[in-house]
Amino acid sequence: MNKVYDSAAAAIADIPNGATIMAGGFGLCGIPENLILALRDQGTRDLTVISNNCGVDDWGLGPLLQTRQIRKMISSYVGENKEFERQYLSGELEVELCPQGTLAERIRAGGAGIPAFFTPTGYGTLVAEGKETREFDGRMYVMERALFADFSLVKAWRGDKQGNLIYNKTARNFNPMMASAARVTIAEVEELVEPGDIDPDAVHTPGIFVQRILRGPGYQKRIERRTTREV
Repeated sequence: MNKVYDSAAAAIADIPNGATIMAGGFGLCGIPENLILALRDQGTRDLTVISNNCGVDDWGLGPLLQTRQIRKMISSYVGENKEFERQYLSGELEVELCPQGTLAERIRAGGAGIPAFFTPTGYGTLVAEGKETREFDGRMYVMERALFADFSLVKAWRGDKQGNLIYNKTARNFNPMMASAARVTIAEVEELVEPGDIDPDAVHTPGIFVQRILRGPGYQKRIERRTTREV
């Protein structure tokens, strides 16, 4: 089975309107930037996007907001995107906010085939409204449903043609768990190597979870909020 695609556009060509998508990354670190831009250029609409955040106005998932291609965001942090704020407050964008650790576990559970779990996080707050609660050993817990997507878009540092992936330091973030929690996982990598060139003990995501892989043509190392001081 050939998993290698020549371009991001070819890799995402069958993502339909109304799809649910997971997008790896934390802020602007470890984001599948080429796949996101290809999705923007394709014009796919009414998307439900599961991601820790929505990038900034002009990068990350921000361009998909600019073109009104996202219908709903499931996120934990949205503080760096003014367009996100504007669309949410005006009722143009549906938003489900989720505590970051809970979001990570909902995705991991989806990949593990666990439909729901109980967590103490959020009990007694707006997060728990409308959800089942239960007491265990004298402490109250909230039931959270797992998350599973039609497509996951992930970014890795190195991958081989069988889809085995290695992430670079903190750019690993949400990518490994998202790679296991979708029907189709599409990975873009900075380095694409031959099978056998990656030490099996170094693999973070086994190729069995990855259906498509491509080498990105270039990557930008952006900083969300640059802070400097005089020395």
